[in-house]
Amino acid sequence: MIISALKRIQGIVCLVLVGLAAAGCKQKPAAPAEGGMQGLPVQTATVTMAPVPQSNEYVATIKSRRSATLLPQVSGILTRILVRSGDHVKAGQTLMEIDPRQQMATVDSARATERQKKALYDYNTSEIGRQRKLFEAGITSRDVFEQAQQAFDNSKADYESAVQLRKTQEEQLAYYSIRAPFDGVVGDIPVHVGDFASPASSPATVLTTVDENKDLEAYIYVPTERASQVRQGLEVDLMGTNGNLLEKTKANFVSAQVDSTLQGILVKAPVHASPEILRNAQMVDARVIWSVKSMAVVPVLAVTRQGGQSFVFVAQQKDGHTFAIQTPVTLGDTVGNSYSISSGLTAGDKVIVSATQFLVNGMPVMPLPGA
Repeated sequence: MIISALKRIQGIVCLVLVGLAAAGCKQKPAAPAEGGMQGLPVQTATVTMAPVPQSNEYVATIKSRRSATLLPQVSGILTRILVRSGDHVKAGQTLMEIDPRQQMATVDSARATERQKKALYDYNTSEIGRQRKLFEAGITSRDVFEQAQQAFDNSKADYESAVQLRKTQEEQLAYYSIRAPFDGVVGDIPVHVGDFASPASSPATVLTTVDENKDLEAYIYVPTERASQVRQGLEVDLMGTNGNLLEKTKANFVSAQVDSTLQGILVKAPVHASPEILRNAQMVDARVIWSVKSMAVVPVLAVTRQGGQSFVFVAQQKDGHTFAIQTPVTLGDTVGNSYSISSGLTAGDKVIVSATQFLVNGMPVMPLPGA
């Protein structure tokens, strides 16, 4: 029985093998791999020529044409500070006060002296009139009349001198109130109530500044190596800290001398932006445009960097296939979302702008339709 069971199993195995062989004969043979290279799909952009400003950027300071540094004209203790930094003030508005009591006493003394001199002058005025009548009537001598005339002249001069002294002391009293010279904005206030202010100190005590936030100018110091290119009428772009354009203006002043401290040439350009955009003492970037040149431009996405060198991949055709050729380029200024190219490309070249991180030099690519 064992032998018969083994024979039945062998028969089943044979039937299975025959079935598998028949099924294999009915399957279609696999298609052979297609010959040739498979390119990476990429997008390309055509290199074009565009006008590109040739420029340099420098730090500029915005300054007001009317800016006053307030110094004390008299000595004394600061008793009141009536404003804060940043306050808008009107012309003549009181900003600070210096203790005026000593000067007020001087004014009172000058007024008393003036009254005294006035009384003597009034007496000599009436006396000269009386002596003139007596002299004309022959009652008194010429010597007596001339003495009265001399006394009158002296008292008149003394009185007039006392009047001028009193006025001078009153004018001096006005200096104990520090007032705004014009409408403007209060700057830093480095002093405090109780400080001693004096014009005789070295340096003199700076009380504060008042700046008129209009008629602004950009002060730009251009290096001396650019001296031959500096001229009035140069276009200047004032840029914010984030690179945004704040105002386009033109240079209207070029100093004839070189600043010995900064070793630069002062260039001024008028500023017309509102105080919300630019204000006095603000520091901004100033792009001075020397000229405009037609240059090749490529999208920013086309540029890669390696070892400090900039490259683009140019899509070049050869034998019916397209290859990515790594090409070194020299970058110029940015123009919107594009780089200007000083060297390395010509108009009409096709640069690859997608999947550049996967490309190697000489790699086959497949430009997408419409690219």
